[in-house]
Amino acid sequence: LLSLTDKTLPGLDQFNRTVSHAKNALNKNLLKMMSKAVDALKSDKKVRTVIFRSEVPGIFCAGADLKERAKMHSSEVSSFVSKARATVNEMANLPVPTIAAIDGTALGGGLELALACDIRVAASSAKMGLVETKLAIIPGAGGTQRLPRTIGVSLAKELIFSARIVDGEEAKSIGLISHVVEQNEAGDAAYRRALALAREFLPQGPVAMRVAKLAINQGMEVDLVTGLAIEEACYAQTIPTKDRIEGLLAFKEKRPPRYKGE
Repeated sequence: LLSLTDKTLPGLDQFNRTVSHAKNALNKNLLKMMSKAVDALKSDKKVRTVIFRSEVPGIFCAGADLKERAKMHSSEVSSFVSKARATVNEMANLPVPTIAAIDGTALGGGLELALACDIRVAASSAKMGLVETKLAIIPGAGGTQRLPRTIGVSLAKELIFSARIVDGEEAKSIGLISHVVEQNEAGDAAYRRALALAREFLPQGPVAMRVAKLAINQGMEVDLVTGLAIEEACYAQTIPTKDRIEGLLAFKEKRPPRYKGE
């Protein structure tokens, strides 16, 4: 996890890096660390953008730790999946823009993590899929809901029913990701593209970014009339801010604005 603040240009400070488990398999320990990191992020007003990435070469997240899962009682499985779903929902509800940098395999719960992000960027060589039906289960951390909202109902059903795995190029063609890039020698091409996107986001007004995300997320779940009312309420939150006045002054004085998130 990498959080970007207004003070991270041109240098970028690292927030937290999860340890390199085998293939970043989702197990109890990794979920605990992720939940803790997300909790810290959502309460940090200085954070402007969050990038979710992996430092394991060729792997974003390969899904559930099946060795750990095999040792669980059925009641433990239910509890674990509920925790995974809650953690992914916490990621999705972060108030700032989030970007998933997929430089390798993202399967099952790994793709569900990426689907919870606002934007997904992947290397052309990356492999993605919700493969749970191969194990006689279904996606349980939001995949059955977020995938159809991302690529459409019919195609989402096809991918889940077939447990098909797609590469970065196909993922881009079906709208699963926003950007696809050729992998580089360092194996971090998607991450580099995510950083470039984050640099576009960072100069904007922090309050505006947060309420814009809120307006979009809430508006997508309701009818247009209700959505427009949500937009109006969110816009109203920007009117009394110091940043709005600073934006007008900066425009008048022909200089870059100095936003403080106030």
